[in-house]
Amino acid sequence: MFTQSPAIHRLSQKLLKARSSIHSHCHLLKRRSALLTMLTVHHLNNSRSQRILWLLEELEVPYEIKKYYRLPSMLAPPELLAVNPLGKAPVITDGEINIAESGAIIEYIIEKYGQGKISPPLEGAIDDLYFLHYAEGTLMPILVQKLIFSLVPARSPWLIRWFLKIIFDELARKIVEPELKKNVDMIESHLVKKDWLAGGSGPTAADFSMSMCLEALKQEKIAHPATVAYVKRLQARPAYRRALMKGGEYSYGPKL
Repeated sequence: MFTQSPAIHRLSQKLLKARSSIHSHCHLLKRRSALLTMLTVHHLNNSRSQRILWLLEELEVPYEIKKYYRLPSMLAPPELLAVNPLGKAPVITDGEINIAESGAIIEYIIEKYGQGKISPPLEGAIDDLYFLHYAEGTLMPILVQKLIFSLVPARSPWLIRWFLKIIFDELARKIVEPELKKNVDMIESHLVKKDWLAGGSGPTAADFSMSMCLEALKQEKIAHPATVAYVKRLQARPAYRRALMKGGEYSYGPKL
Protein backbone atom coordinates (compact mmCIF):
# COMPACT_ATOMS: atom_id res chain seq x y z
CA MET A 1 0.00 0.00 0.00
CA PHE A 2 1.30 3.43 -0.94
CA THR A 3 1.77 5.83 1.95
CA GLN A 4 2.42 9.55 1.70
CA SER A 5 5.06 11.36 3.66
CA PRO A 6 3.81 14.27 5.81
CA ALA A 7 5.33 16.75 3.34
CA ILE A 8 3.58 15.13 0.36
CA HIS A 9 0.32 15.00 2.32
CA ARG A 10 0.55 18.71 3.12
CA LEU A 11 1.29 19.47 -0.53
CA SER A 12 -1.69 17.38 -1.63
CA GLN A 13 -3.96 19.27 0.75
CA LYS A 14 -2.70 22.58 -0.62
CA LEU A 15 -3.31 21.39 -4.18
CA LEU A 16 -6.85 20.29 -3.30
CA LYS A 17 -7.56 23.66 -1.69
CA ALA A 18 -6.10 25.43 -4.70
CA ARG A 19 -8.27 23.34 -7.05
CA SER A 20 -11.33 24.11 -4.96
CA SER A 21 -10.48 27.80 -4.99
CA ILE A 22 -10.00 27.74 -8.78
CA HIS A 23 -13.32 25.92 -9.21
CA SER A 24 -15.11 28.51 -7.08
CA HIS A 25 -13.43 31.32 -8.94
CA CYS A 26 -14.42 29.83 -12.30
CA HIS A 27 -17.99 29.45 -11.10
CA LEU A 28 -17.99 33.10 -10.06
CA LEU A 29 -16.54 34.13 -13.42
CA LYS A 30 -19.21 32.14 -15.24
CA ARG A 31 -21.88 33.84 -13.16
CA ARG A 32 -20.38 37.24 -13.84
CA SER A 33 -20.12 36.38 -17.52
CA ALA A 34 -23.79 35.42 -17.55
CA LEU A 35 -24.64 38.72 -15.94
CA LEU A 36 -22.48 40.56 -18.46
CA THR A 37 -24.63 39.20 -21.29
CA MET A 38 -27.09 41.61 -19.69
CA LEU A 39 -30.74 40.92 -19.18
CA THR A 40 -32.75 43.29 -21.36
CA VAL A 41 -36.09 44.80 -20.40
CA HIS A 42 -38.19 45.86 -23.37
CA HIS A 43 -39.81 48.78 -21.65
CA LEU A 44 -42.93 50.59 -22.81
CA ASN A 45 -43.55 53.99 -21.27
CA ASN A 46 -46.51 54.23 -18.92
CA SER A 47 -46.89 50.47 -18.67
CA ARG A 48 -46.65 47.43 -16.45
CA SER A 49 -42.98 47.06 -17.32
CA GLN A 50 -42.13 49.76 -14.76
CA ARG A 51 -42.61 47.24 -11.97
CA ILE A 52 -40.05 44.92 -13.61
CA LEU A 53 -37.49 47.72 -13.43
CA TRP A 54 -38.31 48.17 -9.74
CA LEU A 55 -37.79 44.45 -9.08
CA LEU A 56 -34.42 44.46 -10.84
CA GLU A 57 -33.31 47.53 -8.91
CA GLU A 58 -34.27 45.90 -5.61
CA LEU A 59 -32.19 42.84 -6.53
CA GLU A 60 -29.34 45.00 -7.92
CA VAL A 61 -29.26 42.86 -11.06
CA PRO A 62 -27.38 44.41 -14.00
CA TYR A 63 -29.75 45.02 -16.90
CA GLU A 64 -30.28 47.24 -19.90
CA ILE A 65 -33.44 48.95 -21.06
CA LYS A 66 -34.68 49.08 -24.62
CA LYS A 67 -37.34 51.76 -24.66
CA TYR A 68 -40.50 51.84 -26.74
CA TYR A 69 -42.98 54.70 -26.85
CA ARG A 70 -46.73 54.61 -27.15
CA LEU A 71 -48.39 55.91 -30.28
CA PRO A 72 -50.78 58.91 -30.06
CA SER A 73 -53.55 56.29 -29.82
CA MET A 74 -51.81 55.06 -26.62
CA LEU A 75 -51.24 51.67 -28.25
CA ALA A 76 -47.79 50.07 -28.23
CA PRO A 77 -45.63 50.70 -31.31
CA PRO A 78 -45.30 47.97 -33.98
CA GLU A 79 -41.59 47.60 -33.14
CA LEU A 80 -42.59 45.50 -30.12
CA LEU A 81 -43.88 42.83 -32.51
CA ALA A 82 -40.26 41.99 -33.29
CA VAL A 83 -39.76 41.03 -29.64
CA ASN A 84 -43.13 39.47 -28.85
CA PRO A 85 -45.74 38.20 -31.35
CA LEU A 86 -48.50 40.00 -29.44
CA GLY A 87 -46.59 43.28 -29.39
CA LYS A 88 -47.14 43.75 -25.67
CA ALA A 89 -44.95 44.85 -22.76
CA PRO A 90 -43.33 43.91 -20.48
CA VAL A 91 -40.98 41.51 -22.23
CA ILE A 92 -37.51 40.51 -21.14
CA THR A 93 -34.72 38.74 -23.01
CA ASP A 94 -32.06 36.94 -21.01
CA GLY A 95 -29.60 35.27 -23.34
CA GLU A 96 -31.73 33.02 -25.54
CA ILE A 97 -34.72 33.26 -23.22
CA ASN A 98 -37.62 35.55 -24.13
CA ILE A 99 -40.46 35.96 -21.63
CA ALA A 100 -43.61 38.08 -21.62
CA GLU A 101 -46.34 38.49 -18.97
CA SER A 102 -45.59 40.31 -15.73
CA GLY A 103 -46.22 37.41 -13.37
CA ALA A 104 -44.04 35.02 -15.37
CA ILE A 105 -41.25 37.60 -15.59
CA ILE A 106 -41.38 38.31 -11.85
CA GLU A 107 -41.22 34.61 -11.01
CA TYR A 108 -38.36 34.01 -13.47
CA ILE A 109 -36.23 36.90 -12.20
CA ILE A 110 -36.71 36.00 -8.54
CA GLU A 111 -35.98 32.32 -9.22
CA LYS A 112 -32.80 33.04 -11.19
CA TYR A 113 -31.43 36.17 -9.53
CA GLY A 114 -33.21 36.47 -6.18
CA GLN A 115 -30.73 34.55 -3.99
CA GLY A 116 -33.33 34.58 -1.21
CA LYS A 117 -33.56 38.39 -1.09
CA ILE A 118 -37.22 38.57 -2.12
CA SER A 119 -38.53 35.51 -0.28
CA PRO A 120 -41.70 35.95 1.79
CA PRO A 121 -41.82 34.83 5.41
CA LEU A 122 -43.15 31.29 5.79
CA GLU A 123 -46.49 32.49 7.11
CA GLY A 124 -46.86 34.85 4.15
CA ALA A 125 -46.11 32.37 1.35
CA ILE A 126 -49.77 31.85 0.42
CA ASP A 127 -50.49 35.60 0.41
CA ASP A 128 -47.45 36.09 -1.81
CA LEU A 129 -48.67 33.46 -4.28
CA TYR A 130 -52.24 34.74 -4.22
CA PHE A 131 -51.55 38.44 -4.78
CA LEU A 132 -48.88 37.70 -7.39
CA HIS A 133 -51.60 36.21 -9.62
CA TYR A 134 -54.60 38.18 -8.33
CA ALA A 135 -53.11 41.40 -9.74
CA GLU A 136 -53.40 40.35 -13.38
CA GLY A 137 -56.10 37.70 -12.98
CA THR A 138 -58.72 39.76 -11.15
CA LEU A 139 -57.85 43.37 -10.33
CA MET A 140 -56.24 44.60 -13.56
CA PRO A 141 -59.10 43.39 -15.80
CA ILE A 142 -61.54 45.46 -13.71
CA LEU A 143 -59.33 48.54 -14.00
CA VAL A 144 -58.95 48.02 -17.75
CA GLN A 145 -62.70 47.66 -18.12
CA LYS A 146 -63.18 50.91 -16.21
CA LEU A 147 -60.69 52.63 -18.52
CA ILE A 148 -62.36 51.29 -21.68
CA PHE A 149 -65.79 52.44 -20.51
CA SER A 150 -64.37 55.96 -20.19
CA LEU A 151 -62.41 55.87 -23.47
CA VAL A 152 -65.19 54.67 -25.78
CA PRO A 153 -67.35 57.80 -25.42
CA ALA A 154 -64.31 60.11 -25.39
CA ARG A 155 -63.04 58.71 -28.70
CA SER A 156 -66.39 58.45 -30.43
CA PRO A 157 -67.68 60.90 -33.07
CA TRP A 158 -68.80 64.10 -31.35
CA LEU A 159 -72.36 63.75 -32.60
CA ILE A 160 -73.02 60.62 -30.52
CA ARG A 161 -70.45 61.21 -27.78
CA TRP A 162 -72.92 62.57 -25.24
CA PHE A 163 -75.26 59.64 -25.80
CA LEU A 164 -72.53 57.03 -25.45
CA LYS A 165 -71.25 58.74 -22.31
CA ILE A 166 -74.65 58.31 -20.67
CA ILE A 167 -74.76 54.63 -21.65
CA PHE A 168 -71.20 53.78 -20.62
CA ASP A 169 -71.40 55.74 -17.37
CA GLU A 170 -74.46 53.70 -16.46
CA LEU A 171 -72.77 50.45 -17.45
CA ALA A 172 -69.76 51.37 -15.31
CA ARG A 173 -72.03 52.19 -12.38
CA LYS A 174 -73.85 48.86 -12.60
CA ILE A 175 -71.07 46.51 -13.71
CA VAL A 176 -67.63 47.89 -12.89
CA GLU A 177 -68.02 49.95 -9.74
CA PRO A 178 -69.63 47.23 -7.55
CA GLU A 179 -66.83 44.79 -8.43
CA LEU A 180 -64.17 47.44 -7.95
CA LYS A 181 -65.56 48.33 -4.51
CA LYS A 182 -65.39 44.70 -3.37
CA ASN A 183 -61.78 44.46 -4.45
CA VAL A 184 -60.73 47.81 -2.98
CA ASP A 185 -62.31 46.87 0.35
CA MET A 186 -60.63 43.45 0.37
CA ILE A 187 -57.21 44.95 -0.32
CA GLU A 188 -57.68 47.57 2.37
CA SER A 189 -58.67 44.97 4.97
CA HIS A 190 -55.47 43.09 4.18
CA LEU A 191 -53.13 46.10 4.23
CA VAL A 192 -54.53 47.39 7.51
CA LYS A 193 -52.72 44.43 9.10
CA LYS A 194 -49.49 44.37 7.07
CA ASP A 195 -46.85 46.74 5.73
CA TRP A 196 -46.29 44.44 2.74
CA LEU A 197 -48.73 42.10 1.05
CA ALA A 198 -46.97 38.93 2.23
CA GLY A 199 -45.90 40.42 5.56
CA GLY A 200 -42.24 40.65 6.42
CA SER A 201 -39.97 43.66 6.28
CA GLY A 202 -39.87 44.32 2.53
CA PRO A 203 -41.52 43.74 -0.84
CA THR A 204 -41.92 40.29 -2.35
CA ALA A 205 -43.28 39.03 -5.69
CA ALA A 206 -46.81 40.03 -4.70
CA ASP A 207 -45.83 43.66 -4.13
CA PHE A 208 -44.11 44.01 -7.50
CA SER A 209 -47.10 42.45 -9.24
CA MET A 210 -49.67 44.58 -7.41
CA SER A 211 -47.81 47.89 -7.47
CA MET A 212 -49.21 49.42 -10.65
CA CYS A 213 -52.80 48.44 -9.84
CA LEU A 214 -52.61 50.06 -6.42
CA GLU A 215 -50.85 53.13 -7.77
CA ALA A 216 -53.75 53.51 -10.21
CA LEU A 217 -56.28 53.20 -7.37
CA LYS A 218 -54.44 55.89 -5.42
CA GLN A 219 -54.23 58.20 -8.42
CA GLU A 220 -57.95 57.81 -9.12
CA LYS A 221 -58.64 58.54 -5.43
CA ILE A 222 -60.36 55.18 -5.05
CA ALA A 223 -57.87 53.66 -2.61
CA HIS A 224 -58.54 53.67 1.14
CA PRO A 225 -56.05 55.02 3.76
CA ALA A 226 -54.00 51.85 4.40
CA THR A 227 -53.65 51.29 0.65
CA VAL A 228 -52.59 54.90 0.10
CA ALA A 229 -49.98 54.53 2.86
CA TYR A 230 -48.76 51.30 1.24
CA VAL A 231 -48.31 52.99 -2.15
CA LYS A 232 -46.40 55.86 -0.56
CA ARG A 233 -44.20 53.34 1.25
CA LEU A 234 -43.22 51.46 -1.91
CA GLN A 235 -42.74 54.69 -3.89
CA ALA A 236 -40.34 55.98 -1.24
CA ARG A 237 -37.96 53.05 -1.63
CA PRO A 238 -34.59 53.99 -3.18
CA ALA A 239 -34.81 51.10 -5.66
CA TYR A 240 -38.23 52.29 -6.82
CA ARG A 241 -36.87 55.81 -7.32
CA ARG A 242 -33.93 54.52 -9.33
CA ALA A 243 -36.27 52.47 -11.52
CA LEU A 244 -38.45 55.52 -12.08
CA MET A 245 -35.49 57.63 -13.16
CA LYS A 246 -34.30 54.94 -15.58
CA GLY A 247 -37.70 54.06 -16.96
CA GLY A 248 -38.85 57.56 -17.79
CA GLU A 249 -42.47 58.61 -18.26
CA TYR A 250 -44.80 56.87 -15.81
CA SER A 251 -48.08 58.54 -14.98
CA TYR A 252 -48.70 56.60 -11.78
CA GLY A 253 -45.45 57.42 -10.02
CA PRO A 254 -44.43 60.43 -7.93
CA LYS A 255 -42.74 63.39 -9.52
CA LEU A 256 -38.97 63.24 -9.00
